[in-house]
Amino acid sequence: MLYVAGLDIGSTYTKAIVLNAQREVVGTAVRRTGFKLAQAAEAAFEELLKNSGLERSLITYVAATGYGRYTVPFRNTQVTELTAHARAAVHLFPDTRTILDVGGQDIKAIKIDAEGRVKAFRLNDKCAAGTGAFLEKTARYLGLTTDDLGPYALRATKPVQISSVCAVFAESEVINHLSNGIPAEDIVMGAMVALGGRAIQLMRRVGIEPGYMLTGGMTRNAAMINALELSLKAKLNVAPNGLGQLNGAYGAALLGLRRVEKLLAEGKPIPPTAAQQEPGETATVRRWSTKTLTTKRVEPCRASGECPVAMKPVQKPLEAVA
Repeated sequence: MLYVAGLDIGSTYTKAIVLNAQREVVGTAVRRTGFKLAQAAEAAFEELLKNSGLERSLITYVAATGYGRYTVPFRNTQVTELTAHARAAVHLFPDTRTILDVGGQDIKAIKIDAEGRVKAFRLNDKCAAGTGAFLEKTARYLGLTTDDLGPYALRATKPVQISSVCAVFAESEVINHLSNGIPAEDIVMGAMVALGGRAIQLMRRVGIEPGYMLTGGMTRNAAMINALELSLKAKLNVAPNGLGQLNGAYGAALLGLRRVEKLLAEGKPIPPTAAQQEPGETATVRRWSTKTLTTKRVEPCRASGECPVAMKPVQKPLEAVA
């Protein structure tokens, strides 16, 4: 059995996923990244193996993405976040043309074509007021956790306006609203509406095109999705079962699986990991492209939201080849 893992080492969370040869999700893992990226990748990978019921020797290939992708010693290759997100987007929702990825430290707007090739992108990493970190700080001021934000905001009746585009001034606005007796849920929803407006502006800068998809940790926040759809005046494709947060790792795994299939078809060996390369050895830089698609027919997400995900117990082979 063939298994390929994808790791997305982000600024706030490290995400991991493993796929089988049928492109079914066998297991996932999500952990806080912290400041030691290599250790975060290793911990997430160990959790992934535990959750999927696999031994490390059964993982044929590991593809890493995210800003910490070069710190993963057991990776076979690395791929840019843009390409990874694009690959997973068209796999799950073939009609996707504009992707919005809301991360902890930045927001990415990506425009892609029907084959999943990146046509344009914009990145907002200059101010925390436009990222998930701003909502985390707002939650701390209100004595809430990030998981509480969504349900809490849905109780809002009169969301307040957070007009500052700077995180420092926006935080001051939150404090002022609290001191004026504004209900916390109205403040939280106001913060989400403000973030959503900035995110939609970023999407428009790439030449927004219908077929919208939201990725990142905010896919777990129903109130944030509502705020974005309100600003966009359209529905967003959101992958079920937590796959929205894992979109980057998912795309890396899909690209890695495609590479392995090509190597096996050509009778070529699997390349060594970064740690296995000889000192001074020049690693081959692979320019990943989503233009060349696999010949396998895969079933995309249906209109009902059901996706080709199979979290089934793994049947280990009688003899595992390392």
